[in-house]
Amino acid sequence: MERAKVVASILLIEFLLLHNAISQAFDESAAVRTLKQEPHHTHEVHCSRERSRAAWQIIEDYLMPYVEEEGYQISNKCRLHPDSDLFRDQEQHKIYLDVNEWRCGYCKKSFRAEKFLDQHFDNRHYNLLNVNHSKCLADLCGALHCDFVMNSKSLRAKCNPAAVARNRHLCEGPSAIRLHELFLHQFCDAHTCSGKRKPFLKGGKKQTSLLYMASSILILMLLPIFYLLYYLYQREMNRGTQVLRRVSQVGRKTKPS
Repeated sequence: MERAKVVASILLIEFLLLHNAISQAFDESAAVRTLKQEPHHTHEVHCSRERSRAAWQIIEDYLMPYVEEEGYQISNKCRLHPDSDLFRDQEQHKIYLDVNEWRCGYCKKSFRAEKFLDQHFDNRHYNLLNVNHSKCLADLCGALHCDFVMNSKSLRAKCNPAAVARNRHLCEGPSAIRLHELFLHQFCDAHTCSGKRKPFLKGGKKQTSLLYMASSILILMLLPIFYLLYYLYQREMNRGTQVLRRVSQVGRKTKPS
């Protein structure tokens, strides 16, 4: 009788374990099916986020410092205005925390790299794109020399006169006319196959070098130590002088008269 109870208990335990395993397997397969069936809400946008980001960085570094210096106000209708950037609001909601940590400014989720945050924007925050009024800033990359800044492979290709003429025409459009010689010298004159002219001849935004910052911090840290060592050295020198004086005075007193 006792043996039968033990066997029955073992069979019951095995049945419960088997039932639990089957339930877990069913739940996992259901979860997988749910993930596969769940739409990612990826909407196709015919505008390169990467090139738009490069175009805006060029505008911010090589155009806006001189525009602000001259007190010029860019019209809302101008294609160089921030409102003309399809991704501007999303780019402003990127929070860079560390080399391997980016955070979404909308929902505070963290990501290991900027490209994953871009994918998150495409999947979860597509509705925040201003698709009705904004234009694709990447369309101006030809005029703004995005390939030059991005070190694109297209720079190594043979110069295409037709493409150069098209980019120069785009560069010399209404936006360039309003900004006159500045825009022409900074961007348009470099659209040539001669290779003699480089873009951004007037320079750009002055950025503090990381090496300069590190050197400044190191100097500020070492300066107090230097003065402390100098102070201790001077104090030891003064003590040594006083000891020599005392020794000389004692020597004089001991001499016979």
